[in-house]
Amino acid sequence: MKATWKLLLCVISVSLLSAFIAVETYSYRNKNKETSVYTEPFNQGNFRAVGFANAAENTDFTKAAEQSINGVVHIKSIANPNPLDRQQREYFDPFEFFFGGGGNRNYQRQPRVGFGSGVIISTDGYIVTNNHVIDGADEIEVTTNSDKTYKAKLVGRDEATDIALLKIDGKDFPVIPFGDSDALKVGEWVLAVGNPFNLSSTVTAGIVSAKGRGNISPGYNPNPRNPGGNRQGQVTQQKIESYIQTDAAVNPGNSGGALVNTRGELVGINTAIYTETGNYVGYSFAIPISIVKKVVTDIKQYGAVQRALLGVTVKELSVLKETEPGTFDKLKVTEGVYIGGFAANSSAKKAGIEIGDVITAINGVKVKTFADLQGLLSRYNPGDKINVQVQRGSLEKIFKVELKNDQGTTEITKYRSPEDILGASFKELSKETKMRLGINFGVEVTGLSNGKLKTAGIKNGFIILTANDTRISTSGELIKIVQAILKQEPDNQGLFIRGFYPNTKKVEYIAIDLNY
Repeated sequence: MKATWKLLLCVISVSLLSAFIAVETYSYRNKNKETSVYTEPFNQGNFRAVGFANAAENTDFTKAAEQSINGVVHIKSIANPNPLDRQQREYFDPFEFFFGGGGNRNYQRQPRVGFGSGVIISTDGYIVTNNHVIDGADEIEVTTNSDKTYKAKLVGRDEATDIALLKIDGKDFPVIPFGDSDALKVGEWVLAVGNPFNLSSTVTAGIVSAKGRGNISPGYNPNPRNPGGNRQGQVTQQKIESYIQTDAAVNPGNSGGALVNTRGELVGINTAIYTETGNYVGYSFAIPISIVKKVVTDIKQYGAVQRALLGVTVKELSVLKETEPGTFDKLKVTEGVYIGGFAANSSAKKAGIEIGDVITAINGVKVKTFADLQGLLSRYNPGDKINVQVQRGSLEKIFKVELKNDQGTTEITKYRSPEDILGASFKELSKETKMRLGINFGVEVTGLSNGKLKTAGIKNGFIILTANDTRISTSGELIKIVQAILKQEPDNQGLFIRGFYPNTKKVEYIAIDLNY
């Protein structure tokens, strides 16, 4: 019995001693900052983890929100029914023309209403927003954060960058000061301010996830394989996409709103989301303010963006690797854009750049992707001279290139409205005139000046019945058709008119090339 108790006491003593040694060892290691006997298998040099002084929980977003929220407005756009809508088209009836009265239908066509956001950029009421927010609008209504409503005038717009400039009457409006989007760093905190789902004055926070993103269309998924190019993946300088990517929540209604840094400075205009559902699922995109400032300044001064072009057709190296692996393997660089061809009157070709060269920098700033190239060139005007660095085989070359506009010149490009292009004014027909002529639709040409209609031989008094197989009852309907045509490729910018002169009633068919 005694032997059993001795053995039990011995076991208890050894256990207590082991526990004491374990506790003391842990305390000693913790005191001397020993973490483990585990050896790190990766050599990371003298890397030291950053501190947490700027962590999210210690970043104050309130000042930036207060400074920017009053500079963001709600935009309501109202578009009258589009005569090009296939479901709403009405066609010319020759029986009605000659005998009158027959086939008149009363279509119930409702205006289309859209919503978005905008940013006040000057105290006298200039507002920047997305072009797709106001595209096709006949009326634009702006409501400020103080709940005051204004009728807005469209000063100008640019489809290539998806930017539009509006103007409301007044003074001393609160503005958001311009920041420096070039200075933004990946990982930096930003705020998205806008009106998602018609909820006014909404602020969300996130970080800059990437810069120079391309191939994004508003509300749609990007197509990294062939973004707006031809079947070989070649792209030209048309749509400008060099976005700031963030994870700040942006939803329908945020388009045209502000992306601001923690100092409350405007660094971008929110324009797109990566989505398959139509709502935010993780990433949003903003146009850098460096591009926005150039666009709105040009629109205000000239009515149109002065776009500077190299006159090149390029391929992303990632696309070249897939489509022409043999060509890619011969290159001495892995970043840049590959020159696949030239436009007519190409300034790059004139300077000595050749097919097969890879553009690697513009004025010393690296070019890794087509989006980088677009973003850099969008800051210059026709007539500006830049240094283009290319890799040609194993040689690095620099060429001085004078940039040109889309007409191949360095002249200032002025905006021409559809009315200017047609060179005419129009008058709607009265009920009495329609009854006398035996028609139910049409507009009369009045006030001809130098323009496409006069060149085509049309004279005052001509009654336009249809344009591109669409009935015309108002001048606004004709202008909408012309606007739609002008958005197409130059080879497709044709206007086909049917009409007559009241004294003859002989139907004439007139084809007009709207391309300049």
